[in-house]
Amino acid sequence: MRSSALTLLGLMRHLQGVERAWFQRTLAGHTPQFFPYRTYVTVAGGEWYDESDPAPARDVYEDYLEACEESRQVFARVTDDPARLVPNPEFGDTDVRFVLEHVIEEYARHVGHADLLREAVDGAIGE
Repeated sequence: MRSSALTLLGLMRHLQGVERAWFQRTLAGHTPQFFPYRTYVTVAGGEWYDESDPAPARDVYEDYLEACEESRQVFARVTDDPARLVPNPEFGDTDVRFVLEHVIEEYARHVGHADLLREAVDGAIGE
């Protein structure tokens, strides 16, 4: 198993995937167009982002912003009924509300990771 290479760039790559997977795939039922980042196959057979991907930070950031805009557009179209059930292979059929809560949870976790990375660089702690 590979060790984690936690970077801000890696977090942005991951969060564009969160946006597209949960909003486009799960809520809208569309196949998302993920940015073509280099990946590797995990021991469990899934794919994960390879931190040696040469995509420039500006491209990753612009792609992340694009994914967020795509999510806002999907959200406006498909969230009329927060109790509507959507298929979810990971958690079983879930309602729209669950998807929104899960995305918030993902962001909360990864913003915490970003704060730890920032602290490691500048040493500042607290609020």
